[in-house]
Amino acid sequence: MTSTPPSSSGDDRARIYNGRYELTRRIARGGTAQVYLARDLLLDRPVALKVLFPELSTDPTFVERFRREAQAAANLSHQNIVPVFDWGESERTYFIVMEYVDGEPLSAIIRGQAPLPPARAAGIAADIAKALSYAHRHGVVHRDIKPGNVLLTRDGQVKVTDFGIARAVDTDDSVTQTGLVMGTATYFSPEQAQGLGVDGRSDVYALGVVLYEMVTARPPFSADTPVAIAYKHVSEFAVRPRELEPRVPEALEAIILHAMAKQPADRYPTAEDLYADLQRYAQGAPVLAAASTSFGATQVMATSRLTGSSTAVLPAGASAPSAGGVPPGGGAPPPRKSEALGQGADGGAGARQLPKRRWAGWSAAGVILAVLLGFLVYTGGRTLGYFGAAGYFHMPDVHTEMVGKAVKQLEHRGLHVRKSGRYDQAQRDTVLTQSPPPDSLVRHGDIVTLVYSRGLRLVNVPAVIEEQYQLAERQLRARGLVPDVVEEPPSEAGETVGLVTNTDPAPNTAVSPGTTVKLYVVHGALLVAVPSVVGYGLPRAETAIRNALLDVGDITYAPSGTVRKGLVAGTSPAAGVKEAEGSYVAIVLSAGPPVTVPGVEGMTQQQAEATLRHAGLTYSVRFTSSPEFTPGYVVDQSPSSGTQASAGTSVTIVVDEARTTTTTTTTTPPPTSSTTTTSSTTTTTTTTTTPPPSSTSP
Repeated sequence: MTSTPPSSSGDDRARIYNGRYELTRRIARGGTAQVYLARDLLLDRPVALKVLFPELSTDPTFVERFRREAQAAANLSHQNIVPVFDWGESERTYFIVMEYVDGEPLSAIIRGQAPLPPARAAGIAADIAKALSYAHRHGVVHRDIKPGNVLLTRDGQVKVTDFGIARAVDTDDSVTQTGLVMGTATYFSPEQAQGLGVDGRSDVYALGVVLYEMVTARPPFSADTPVAIAYKHVSEFAVRPRELEPRVPEALEAIILHAMAKQPADRYPTAEDLYADLQRYAQGAPVLAAASTSFGATQVMATSRLTGSSTAVLPAGASAPSAGGVPPGGGAPPPRKSEALGQGADGGAGARQLPKRRWAGWSAAGVILAVLLGFLVYTGGRTLGYFGAAGYFHMPDVHTEMVGKAVKQLEHRGLHVRKSGRYDQAQRDTVLTQSPPPDSLVRHGDIVTLVYSRGLRLVNVPAVIEEQYQLAERQLRARGLVPDVVEEPPSEAGETVGLVTNTDPAPNTAVSPGTTVKLYVVHGALLVAVPSVVGYGLPRAETAIRNALLDVGDITYAPSGTVRKGLVAGTSPAAGVKEAEGSYVAIVLSAGPPVTVPGVEGMTQQQAEATLRHAGLTYSVRFTSSPEFTPGYVVDQSPSSGTQASAGTSVTIVVDEARTTTTTTTTTPPPTSSTTTTSSTTTTTTTTTTPPPSSTSP
């Protein structure tokens, strides 16, 4: 989630988790998981993908811890908490999808810039306290607050992340095993270091340690081993921040020490109270830390200060020495030893001597303090395994051992064993994984979880007799079995082709995954039903027909009043008709709503053409000549009047053409009349000529 330089391989970048999250580069690596910058291909945004190491994905403890992180953070929605978007399983491991924070962890800022200015350190701590206050109100205790789990964006916004060992408040449910402390030792609260119950005040202590490190550039306790650091959290007091960094204001020092009080009851009751005091400090108002802190009981302080002071034991009511242990919340430094004994500032011979009558009281106090010191040494030693107590030892390696032998070996060391089996290719009853892992520190009474092999999982051959062989094949493959179809002729007339008549091995026989199962199938042409594809587009209809084991035939168009143009209006054969496998199915596409062909016979050519165009049809003209028809008029049409056709269909009209003009002249006896007949197409003229009259001589 940070901008740490990547160190990923090409394989990482090519991986896609859950078909959605494409890895870009690795940006962080922790003790149990790696964090990658990835792209959410569905929402097209960068995300941080936290992937559990594959070798830990078989360990129920780590898987549960991983699941708890996703569940705890997914329920929190706050501006100072990194949100979790998704979680799942892929590539034989588990992953969490979080917001990608473009910035750097607080640990890197401390390494490069500490000690931080008090105002900036207080501001960062206030934002962390605000996030913790929100989480605590929603029933979640973080339990691993440290600089590495705090991110700062480019614009300075603070984000708390990694709820990997978070736990719901007031529940017994936890991923912490008995006697096994989880978290980071440098930032442990004393109760966490002792394996006791924790609440929101444990996060307050850890935040106090983080704030201490921000202003001093070093954590309050350090040692060679985590166990030694944890012991110091329980038994020692830190050097005052102002002794390491004089520029730290007294009010901020008081806040830090109050948050780091050994007893939870002496700290801020809630993270909200710590946030409020940091706000008062930022505003220049008096803080509550100094006034609320006091020593109400005997304090035992054995510090490893730069001053090299030895262990000091103080009676109840006394203040801690300023160069030694620090009372929670600060307070006035105690008088120096020379002043307490009444000596002069220079320790000279003229110093006033302590009255003898007070020696008895000092002696009694010394005895009491010696007893208390002895008790502390004894209890601390038993915690580390001394004085007859069960000490820490390295976890034996029982991997690949037989589970019975492993259990006896671990119980002999005083460990409690929980077993869980899973199907695996390894030898039956062989230990596959162990938690805690080999060589980790454990002690008497700790719980160890062993996962052992139950051998290969057996599956039953499904009952597929009387089913179509395609369905039978799918059922076998779903169980990891390999189908082998054996064709046989029908045993009786009318037996359905394609049905499974028997299997080998028989149904319900237990076999190993990968076993080949013979399917005896009736041989012959398989009858399949033509699928209904009305309303489909052509590509989809073709796919559906081929999926039904049929082939696509001719594709034609026809008008349809119910199906949109271009979609399938029907098939031939029709839907539901059973045909032999591989038969052709013709597809009829809709040419749009049908058009009724109008009757144009008896119209002039011009009238007929206009009528057809108005109906959305085209036309062609053919001429004929017959004395039976009137020239220039339509005498026939195809298709005929009333026929349903598609828009744009061509209608052929037959038109009688005009005839030419003919003239005839005839000579006859003297005319009695002259007649001329004229028609629109033919003109006939008849002329009669009368000869001149004759004469007679007298």
